[in-house]
This record gives sequence, C-alpha cells and structure tokens, in this order.
Amino acid sequence: MTTENTATTPPPWHAAYPAPRNSPATISREEVLDMIKRSVETSTSDYVLVDLRRNDHEGGTIRTSINLPAQSLHPSIPTLYALFKSAGARKVIWYCGSSTGRGSRATAWFADYIEDQKDEEMKSLALAGGVKGWAKAGDEYVQQMIEYDASVWSKY
Repeated sequence: MTTENTATTPPPWHAAYPAPRNSPATISREEVLDMIKRSVETSTSDYVLVDLRRNDHEGGTIRTSINLPAQSLHPSIPTLYALFKSAGARKVIWYCGSSTGRGSRATAWFADYIEDQKDEEMKSLALAGGVKGWAKAGDEYVQQMIEYDASVWSKY
C-alpha cells in the first residue's frame, strides 16, 4: 500500500486580502532620522512609525514606533486611519525587516485606503531598507533605537 503525500503548502497570510492597487512609495532613513530629530527638538510630530514585525521582532526597534504585526493589519486599516488622522499624522511610515514584503504591502494597502478617503494630505510610505538597513547604518541610527541588540544585527 502506497501513501501519497497530499500535504500542500498553505497560502501566505496576505493571500486572504486583496492585492494592493497602489505601488508603495518609500522614504529614506535619512529623512526619517531628520524627522525624529525635529520632533525631539520641537516636541511635535506629524508622522507615525509602524513596525510590522511579529515573530522576528528582535534586536530593537526605532524609537517612537508602534508595533502592529502585518498579519493582523488589513482589517484594522479603517480604525488606524481614523486614529492617525485625528492625531494629525501626515505621514505613516511602515517597516519590517527589509520593507520589501510586509512593509511594502502595508504601505500600498494603506495608500489605497487613503485614496479611497480622497485624502490628499496623508501619505503612506515604506522605510527604504527597513529596520535592518536602519540598524546597519551607523551609530546615529542605532542611537534612535530602543532595545538595540548588536548581536542580532551582526547576523545580517
């Protein structure tokens, strides 16, 4: 008696949601660092940093970021938009490890929602290079991280 292997690979988590309509826009880490410095100097900011990592949320995160794992993001977009809008956020900056998977997908989904609201003031942006690029960019960037662990970043 032979047994066939009928196990299949489950679809990726994001397959349950519609493909984004928009291409993700990006923002450089230099621009984000300047924004963080300005917000410290002025005690005001018009941006939100969102760390999309879940299981790989180690090694530290960029100061002032909130953690919203990508796998639970899509159904929360209307609520997040309302919260960010009422807080006066003009830029929502998403990132994951490299910002090429979860980061770019979240950026595009949120941009779709902003477009549907006919909001021309708020922008959805992916942090170019993600947190890996940030952590490897030097001391000035590492100083803007909390729970930084150099041993995690030395693997990359």
